[in-house]
Amino acid sequence: MLMINIGGALLIAAIIYWFWLYKPEQTQSDDNKVTIVVDNGVYKPGHIKVAVNKEVVLTFDRKDSAPCAETVVFPQLDISKTLAMGDGNTVKLPALEAGEYDFHCQMQMYKGKLVAQ
Repeated sequence: MLMINIGGALLIAAIIYWFWLYKPEQTQSDDNKVTIVVDNGVYKPGHIKVAVNKEVVLTFDRKDSAPCAETVVFPQLDISKTLAMGDGNTVKLPALEAGEYDFHCQMQMYKGKLVAQ
């Protein structure tokens, strides 16, 4: 019984870390072109700083065959794109005003953020 309680506590701690405490890899793009790897339930990098008032070109390299990795959604921009396996999945975003723009899969399990500044 004690082992079950310890296992449950460890599972709860892992869930809290993954959904609330995990900080994704961060990068800053000087030319507003970034390649994002989709693998193992995350976008790498998951936090991207870009310049304002310039078009943003994101290339997704999908290595994860999970159905959730199939689509990327930019809700504030009303843009979604189906991602094929492999690289070459390019998403062009319009010039962004200063602010934060989320992107995620259709189930919001894979999450990322664009910061235009």
